Amino acid sequence: MFTVKQLSKLAGVTPRALHHYDEIGLLKPSQIGANGYRYYGEEALLKLQQILFYRELDFPLEEIKRITECHDFDLLGALQSHREALQKKAARLNQLLATVDNTIQHIQGEKLMSQKGLFKGFSEEEQEKLAQEAEQMYDPATVRESNRKWKLYSKEKKEAILAEGNQIYLDMIAAMPQGASSVEVQSIVERWRSHMNYFWTPSLDQLLGLASMYGDDPKFKANFDDMHPNLAAFMREAVAVYAAKRTKVI
Repeated sequence: MFTVKQLSKLAGVTPRALHHYDEIGLLKPSQIGANGYRYYGEEALLKLQQILFYRELDFPLEEIKRITECHDFDLLGALQSHREALQKKAARLNQLLATVDNTIQHIQGEKLMSQKGLFKGFSEEEQEKLAQEAEQMYDPATVRESNRKWKLYSKEKKEAILAEGNQIYLDMIAAMPQGASSVEVQSIVERWRSHMNYFWTPSLDQLLGLASMYGDDPKFKANFDDMHPNLAAFMREAVAVYAAKRTKVI
């Protein structure tokens, strides 16, 4: 049996998290001692492992509780599913890690890297996944139309569009020291807004929402952090300045 403190250290979670899991009925202790301490046995440890696997895959706690409490929950099947999902995630992280290493060598002059290589790991498949997530945040009909429009482009056109978008972010990184309200940064935001027309034509509010999502959504933020740790926050600030100026004009 493990106490909260012991399990916290073993599993790498905070005691507060374990208390919260108990309060919401997600992970109950195996028994409560006469001293009021919570104690966790092997069954609880296996369930905590499941919880942490699902959390790693960005499942909300409510959904994890629903899944793990289902009467036909298959632990072995769940583990096999986790393995497949984590293998895919590991492959993507390894690819991004290789891209970071190559970029470091590129900056240090040890290895010449193309602009396309700088964004290896930000694939069209990744764009498709992000589009599916966008349907949950925006009007699904608008997102589906955007996807339809994208799929009509030729392979060469898609590569040109992605290269243009990547260059916009590279230029934004280079201009960051000048400040979000600088003329150069605001002109880059204008280029970014025009670039969006390849996919859809967002309103100012939607532009702000998109820029905010770059920093708020873990998947988007991870991509931007790989380019520059402050890029997502700077984009949000720069787009807010851009939108405020145009709102005043209106």
